[in-house]
Amino acid sequence: MSAEAPGTPALSLRSALRVLLVEDSRIISDLISENLARIPRLSLLGIAETENDAIAMLRSHPCDVLILDIQLRQGNGINLLRVLSADPAHAQTLKIVLSNHVSGTYRRICEQYGVQFFFDKTSEFPQLQLLLSRLSENGISD
Repeated sequence: MSAEAPGTPALSLRSALRVLLVEDSRIISDLISENLARIPRLSLLGIAETENDAIAMLRSHPCDVLILDIQLRQGNGINLLRVLSADPAHAQTLKIVLSNHVSGTYRRICEQYGVQFFFDKTSEFPQLQLLLSRLSENGISD
């Protein structure tokens, strides 16, 4: 068994992958949560519908993976990423964007704020599921 540095999100075989979803569409968030429930060793900590809710949830429920949309009911995913990038407590959180706004400009901005994966909500959800399945099995490595 290897020792992990404090604050490192690498998972042991026994711990669940902790995921927070930031999505303002109830239909989409229900669909995503139903699909995530099928992934072993994955725990959906909660769903935030606004930027402020997401910030509050992240303060009280640290997560390994943050899945967020760009367009939200209040605020937006870009501002959320900006806030998180300034907070060392979230430096190790794996950030994934799942959005309908998939232009190269959005992708570049998100990458600047630490997004490691960017999926088109309309066509790439299966790739997100596959990624999360792999992460829940193998853990997150830096």
